[in-house]
Amino acid sequence: MTAPILPKTRLLALTLAGLVAATPALAHHVMDGQMPSTFVQGLLSGLGHPVIGFDHLAALIGVGLVASRFARGLALPAFWVVAMAAGVGLHLASADLPHAELLVALSVVIIGIAATLRTTLPYAAIAALFAIGGAVHGYALGESIVGAESTPLVAYLIGLIVIQTALTIGIAFAARRFANASLQVPSLQLRLAGLAVTVMGAATLALAFSASA
Repeated sequence: MTAPILPKTRLLALTLAGLVAATPALAHHVMDGQMPSTFVQGLLSGLGHPVIGFDHLAALIGVGLVASRFARGLALPAFWVVAMAAGVGLHLASADLPHAELLVALSVVIIGIAATLRTTLPYAAIAALFAIGGAVHGYALGESIVGAESTPLVAYLIGLIVIQTALTIGIAFAARRFANASLQVPSLQLRLAGLAVTVMGAATLALAFSASA
């Protein structure tokens, strides 16, 4: 009777391993801190930034976990990705977003809480949360490409879109595989994975507060 529990535990283990592997020291240094100057460099930077920054990675895991609860949930990551691209554009347009790092961390905490709750929030509320969170994360990710030429800039944006779409939808599919009969009643293992996201977001928030103090 315990066999079905083991595959579910793997998702929690993968969530924790992925979050622990991404450390603040690695964040924002895909190209050794250098500005991408070619299409390939821009693409690699875009693919890498959301993965090596544990705040961004935690948010993407949370987005996938929450999206897995809805019958039309695989469309929800689109709100995140489109808003993320818009956030990058806002940064490139020199728009000012005060306390961006704090807002990034706060968004991770909120998404993690949404993934941890037993009761599923309304679809429209999740779509709005993903849109706001995606825009904030996109603004932060835009910092790494400010001042780049158009070719690496476009490649960077392509990389961001590809990796974030693949991660969020892939995690949503994986979570559905381990879900209960009712999508809107997540298993304990999936809720614990959401709790791991919340904890990582809280750790990022503490670090952001320390840096701004």
